[in-house]
Amino acid sequence: MITDHPRPFWQHVAELRTAVIISLTFFLIGTGVSYFLSEPIFHILVAPLEQLFAIKGEARRFIYTNLTEAFVTYLKVALFAGLFITFPFIALQAWLFVSPGLFKRERGLFFVLLFSIPLFFSVGALFAYHIVLPAAFSFFLSFETMIGSIPLQLETKMSEYLSLVMRLLLAFGLSFELPVILGGLSWLGILSKETLIKRWRIAVVGVTLLAAIITPPDALSMILLALPLLFLYALSIIIVSFIEKHKNHA
Repeated sequence: MITDHPRPFWQHVAELRTAVIISLTFFLIGTGVSYFLSEPIFHILVAPLEQLFAIKGEARRFIYTNLTEAFVTYLKVALFAGLFITFPFIALQAWLFVSPGLFKRERGLFFVLLFSIPLFFSVGALFAYHIVLPAAFSFFLSFETMIGSIPLQLETKMSEYLSLVMRLLLAFGLSFELPVILGGLSWLGILSKETLIKRWRIAVVGVTLLAAIITPPDALSMILLALPLLFLYALSIIIVSFIEKHKNHA
């Protein structure tokens, strides 16, 4: 029996407004707290490069060439950390707003996505932090040499370093959402296991192009992204197969 009672449009708008205000409040609080911790957070992001310098037995420095650069860099760190910290609260508000209008099957999918998205993003970001960043930095530092009697040595701007690290963390985090996206499309009936198997050659080309676009211009970073994505594509086929079996028995 259908017991749903439609509500006025403006009531939905008011609920959306409340959810947005609560989400922004959590985000601003998280960003404010993160700003006071921005220096230790930035030190965590610097650790992969710092460890390479320690191996070489050298003391290096970061530089900034604009009066506002250091402040803006720490502010970006705070925004990035604030969004990461407050995502569960924002996701909860999204769930509270959307779930009353969903069918039971759609509600289950949305609930799974709320847990899967941060999980796979975190795995991708950690993979980039522990595997890709040290390998990429080691490659870039290999160009330090002596030109005659003049040393060619890296002096990193803190804003450029943060931009590179955030770009890689975001790129790998978002790329690792591939099983979530394909699984969601399968749950909605848009994609099938047979399609994924038939289009695997196209997937290989697409993954290679994506890795070449979003990684720094070196082959090592591209390979370190392409290989996990191919593995995740294979994992997606298994996930889609499981979803199809579950739907058939439902």
